[in-house]
Amino acid sequence: MYRLLIVLVAAAGASVLGFPGQGGSRAAAGPCVAPLQWEGRWVMYDHSTGRNSRAAVSYDGLNQRVRVLQQHKKHTPCQRFYEYIYLYQSMVMFQIDQKTKDCSKLALTDSFDPFDIPDNSTFEDQYFIGGPDDNVEVQEWSDRKPARQHETWVGVYTKKDCYPVQETYTKNSSVTTSTRFFNLQLGISDPDIFSPPSTCQSARLERMAETVC
Repeated sequence: MYRLLIVLVAAAGASVLGFPGQGGSRAAAGPCVAPLQWEGRWVMYDHSTGRNSRAAVSYDGLNQRVRVLQQHKKHTPCQRFYEYIYLYQSMVMFQIDQKTKDCSKLALTDSFDPFDIPDNSTFEDQYFIGGPDDNVEVQEWSDRKPARQHETWVGVYTKKDCYPVQETYTKNSSVTTSTRFFNLQLGISDPDIFSPPSTCQSARLERMAETVC
């Protein structure tokens, strides 16, 4: 399935460099284990619409919950900004208007897809993001298999602590979403952010529009 809205391929403002002896294609013993709870930001690019979506994100893999708070952009006056709360154990998603607090409650049709590297993933590459004296070593994994020519998912994770850096999904050989992650911090600062506001007690059952004009 696709990541929520979901999900990344080129790190913002950074070039990807692999140097002999400093990364490059070295075989990995196996996928690292990604953190189960973190907060940070992402930029998701939807290739079908050509739009970037910037958001603050709280990820709780232990309880299968994700909260996405869209960031306001002054150059899009007609844009409506929402808070999304995904509760996969209940298979529901709440869409909350950040300004009016209007709420929609929608059924989730896809199961929880954690931000991690599946055990059966294929190792693709290992390299540094950045330049000399200012870089981070990462590993690239995919769901490519010998019987299938093209992958449908590529994930880039830091080698040291297994933080997500980039994820890309494709369908029918075309990229659908690309997401890059940054400013990640371990843990959840406020568990209550996964609780929908009182306005959701009388939530509508249809999705609200992205624009108002």
